[in-house]
Amino acid sequence: MKTEPIQETHRQKLACIYLRQSTLSQVRQHQESTERQYALRDVALQLGWPPERILILDRDLGISGTQMANRPDFQRLVAEVSLQKIGAVFALEASRLSRSDLDWHRLVDLCGWTDTLLIDEDGAYHPGDFNDRLLLGLKGTMSQAELHFLRVRLQGGKLNKARKGQLRFPLPVGFVYAEPEGIVLDPDQEVQGAVRLVFATFGQTASAYGVVQHFAEHQLLFPKRSYGGVWSGQLRWGRLNHGRVLALLRNPAYAGAYVFGRYRTCKRFSPTGLMHNTVRPMPLADWQVNLPNQHPGYISWEQYLGNQQKLAQNQTQGDRGAIGSAAREGPALLQGLLVCGLCGRRLSPRYVGEHGALVWYECNWRRRELAGKSCWSVRGDLLDEAVSQRILSALVPAQMEIALAALAEVEHRDHALDHQWQLKLQRAEYEGQLAQRRFEEVDPANRLVAATLEQRWEHALREVEGLRQQYQQYLEKQALPLSPEQQTQVRRLANDLPRLWQAATTTAKDRKRILRLLLKDITLEKRPATHQAILHLRWQGGATEDLLVALPLKTADRWRYPEVLVDKVRQLARQQVDLQIATALNQEGLRSAKGRAFTASMVAWIRCKHRIPAPVLRQPGEWSIRQLSQKFAVSQHVVYYWLEKGLVTARRPQPNGQMWISLTSQQEQQLQAWVTNSKRIAKSKSREALNAIASTAV
Repeated sequence: MKTEPIQETHRQKLACIYLRQSTLSQVRQHQESTERQYALRDVALQLGWPPERILILDRDLGISGTQMANRPDFQRLVAEVSLQKIGAVFALEASRLSRSDLDWHRLVDLCGWTDTLLIDEDGAYHPGDFNDRLLLGLKGTMSQAELHFLRVRLQGGKLNKARKGQLRFPLPVGFVYAEPEGIVLDPDQEVQGAVRLVFATFGQTASAYGVVQHFAEHQLLFPKRSYGGVWSGQLRWGRLNHGRVLALLRNPAYAGAYVFGRYRTCKRFSPTGLMHNTVRPMPLADWQVNLPNQHPGYISWEQYLGNQQKLAQNQTQGDRGAIGSAAREGPALLQGLLVCGLCGRRLSPRYVGEHGALVWYECNWRRRELAGKSCWSVRGDLLDEAVSQRILSALVPAQMEIALAALAEVEHRDHALDHQWQLKLQRAEYEGQLAQRRFEEVDPANRLVAATLEQRWEHALREVEGLRQQYQQYLEKQALPLSPEQQTQVRRLANDLPRLWQAATTTAKDRKRILRLLLKDITLEKRPATHQAILHLRWQGGATEDLLVALPLKTADRWRYPEVLVDKVRQLARQQVDLQIATALNQEGLRSAKGRAFTASMVAWIRCKHRIPAPVLRQPGEWSIRQLSQKFAVSQHVVYYWLEKGLVTARRPQPNGQMWISLTSQQEQQLQAWVTNSKRIAKSKSREALNAIASTAV
């Protein structure tokens, strides 16, 4: 060992012994390497360092050396070297210090600046010396090359074995390895039933969360096989969560495919500038190995692809264009199916009114993303009703088949749930019998073991009794099997599909699921000029159809009187007064825009709004009050006086209307004589004459 670089100044500082192994399994299984690294303390003692100046850093055991961030002792080592507190750093080889070129060269630079030695099994090196620095750089490069060769060799071997479908890895629940078949279905029927129930329920609900709700509602558990630890290889049952359902649906192994390379490790930088490895899923086209039909599966490959499409449609984040979504809560029947005819994006439901009673469909992408105006919005109940009627009319020829298929589906679902409960009870009873046999086979003299086994037996019996009670509660909640008479009634009800569609027991989600079985999407085109909406229906089979829906008018347009009614009023106003016109309209059964009977004031408003003149009701030989006052050269007050005293008679055709006075020749002579003999009128005329003369003189 070359020891010339070691000086007394180095021995006056600390001798740091750095220990590291990449994984915990190496620490546990390769203890010789750990002993060799701890033995470097004896080397430091032989080189002249006193025991109190030897620092052992071993907190990085079991941690990879590819990064500095997650190694606290390596960070401490760099800090102590920077503070010039360390005289020499001991390690078996360069790869023990760091697997990263950046960290390795940084440490070498710091050691060269602070006069710190690097000592391994080959000797002592002074990083400040050119030759030693060159050798240390070569060792760091060789460490990186070694890591690269190991990785390439291991990954190449794994990939080559995976391409033949022989690489073994932990199987998902529902599969086990068997010889010589390879991957087979789990022989436990309860496990198979639970996995099949997940896929069957997802096929019905089209929602992973719906599967979770179904299992929780029926108090069903889901298995999980443990790998590693004391539970290695054992099956444990627990509640099904959303993540487990997504993992099952996205795993192609359940479709009988052998896949390798579904996930890939990528590097990214954190906000603090540190590099981290992240694992992200790869698209199907980028899988390194994809061998279909390699082992038995629970679903077909086509069903697997369909499930992936449904999961993608259920995502609400991001811009998904015209892709529909799964049936969700809410009364909006066409939620997830409507597509905007202008921008091609999906319309969103909006609930307004008290408790969201009124549904509107609107295209709010432009307003949300570009802060602009929405394409349009339209009332949802009109579109829902039109599409519902079209669906019901399309289902009329197949109503009987639908009823029989629904009945068979209900019976199959109930049978699957009951079968799963029976398997669950059988498993619990087996555990109880196994505990009983263990207790009976134990030596009675061994009281400690017998007491423990007796407790386990009692615990198993309590679990069996608890499961039986839960099963009874489940049976009480479930509907009884349909009798032949009830099945006949169901077939009769199939002839009244509209009533079943509108029944209170039929939820909005059920109607949406029926629509998604028949319709792929609906493109909405709105025509404001004609107050119409055109629904371009695209059926699942590829056929297209247009459905025309009349949209409600605006409030002002709804209350505006139609031109036909205005023309009728204009025609009647030539000879009739307002009251007569209102009576005629009511007799014909006509009503106002608000559904009320016509009155004289309403007819008068129509005439005023549309400038319809009042009828001329003067008969031959009749005089108005003004005309009569001019005829006799008196004021209109005199005429009203004559009317009050009964000297003349007047006719008023309509209330508050104009009065018409008829005169006979005798009445005309009497009025003329009355005017001539009236002293008040004579004085008034004299006063008017004097006022006229005075004004002329002025």
